[in-house]
Amino acid sequence: MTSSPDADVRLAAPVEGPAEPRRSRRRADDSAGPLTYVILTITALLFLFPFYYSLVAASHTPSDLYDGTPPLFPGPAIFDNMRLALEQADLVAALGRSLVVSLAVTATTVFFCTLAGFAFAKARFRGRNALFGITVATLTIPPTLSIIPLYVVMTRLGLVNNLMSVILPSAVTAFGVFFMRQFISQALPDELVEAARVDGASLNRTVFSIVFPLARPGMAVLGILSFMAAWNDFLWPFIVVRQSPTIQVAVAGIGAGYTPDISVILAGTVLATVPLLVVTAIFGRQIVGGITAGAIKG
Repeated sequence: MTSSPDADVRLAAPVEGPAEPRRSRRRADDSAGPLTYVILTITALLFLFPFYYSLVAASHTPSDLYDGTPPLFPGPAIFDNMRLALEQADLVAALGRSLVVSLAVTATTVFFCTLAGFAFAKARFRGRNALFGITVATLTIPPTLSIIPLYVVMTRLGLVNNLMSVILPSAVTAFGVFFMRQFISQALPDELVEAARVDGASLNRTVFSIVFPLARPGMAVLGILSFMAAWNDFLWPFIVVRQSPTIQVAVAGIGAGYTPDISVILAGTVLATVPLLVVTAIFGRQIVGGITAGAIKG
């Protein structure tokens, strides 16, 4: 006897049932197990231990550090050592100068690198690939090779012992241009740029109304990385702003003498690190979120 089409449908329907348990099992297999959390915890502790021991050493006297077993827990001398560090170097003013430099470098780097990244990613002009290749090739040049010519330029401009001599060389970075070019090429569809052009939007309108909003996660990542790099920079500020030092240069002058006072030096180091930890704690999620957003096409 010939079966009806309805009967075939009814017989075929139950076959799709076991698919759901497979998906549920796959989701369960993708979840992190206890071993993953153990490894992550150990890794985090290894990275946190140097800062923790700096805090411990900064809270003890030099005799506590050198006599017997080194201490493993904080002591009562943290505020006395911080007071000595503040007396030996003007850390408050140095923190202010570092904050100005870091914010200025961050703002200029994010702005100009986003513009350059958009040009290399979406604009069509002669020599684009060659210029981008030259930009990326500059990443292979050691920064120390540019110190002498850069110092000569700053001297002729009259910017030695001026914070602008620290800000200007970092206003645009090859890494920032490369990073934003890669991010924009993935996050910004070509059709959206063409649609804005067809609608009569100017280049400035396209950049400020379309490119900047869509590139915001990548800009946040680049901003945090630029802020940390500017805050931790030591060699170039040490050369050009000796009379008005940034925080890293000021900390280098703490505890100087025949026998360096390790406790006072580390107390100053802790003071110099706290603002960076605060910025990282507040905006650290932007790094993961920005990289994740840039990794997903369109």
